[in-house]
Amino acid sequence: MRARAAALIASAAMISGCSSASSVVDRYETTGAIARQDQPESRTPPAAKIECPGVDIRPGASTLNIAVKRDQATAGDLRYQLSFGRTARECSLRDGTMSIKVGVEGRVILGPFGAPGKVDVPLRFAVVREGPEPKLIVSQFKRIGVTIAADRTRAQFVDVEDGLSFPLPPAAELAAYVVYVGFDEAGDNNDKKPARTAKNAAAPHQ
Repeated sequence: MRARAAALIASAAMISGCSSASSVVDRYETTGAIARQDQPESRTPPAAKIECPGVDIRPGASTLNIAVKRDQATAGDLRYQLSFGRTARECSLRDGTMSIKVGVEGRVILGPFGAPGKVDVPLRFAVVREGPEPKLIVSQFKRIGVTIAADRTRAQFVDVEDGLSFPLPPAAELAAYVVYVGFDEAGDNNDKKPARTAKNAAAPHQ
């Protein structure tokens, strides 16, 4: 898994040839990537190229503080701080269905009340059609384990999500699609709740 994520992110960085930064984290994105068509080679001219939706960190879900009192996280009782680094994505198209593979890197830092060992990292991947009324297209939640060694104060994590698939929409609509990545501490509970409005369902919670 770590090798797959690293390879995806490394290839994306080479394709884009540049990096972008925000006030929270630095990240690399495959700006303007083109979806590859999974089909046999043919002499027939290819159909119009399909743009691969961009990937971004969800506002408000770029970091996660895990404290002794989870409902009152403060710097004074911080156990761990989670943050994102680089992201990348790769799109493929087959039989009218677009699939997006998303790679993400991040790190877990030990706080004053934390201890070396395994830390659960809750990740939410979501494809959203942005606009006046944002619509959630597909969402995947997972928890991955990250271990901070006994002689370390931090650890990196990498993950690849390849379960984001949806029917290919018209090109004008696809242009409004965005792939969001974020921490979602309540993700398990969110997925078990009754359906909500698309706008609220797309937003990870901390």
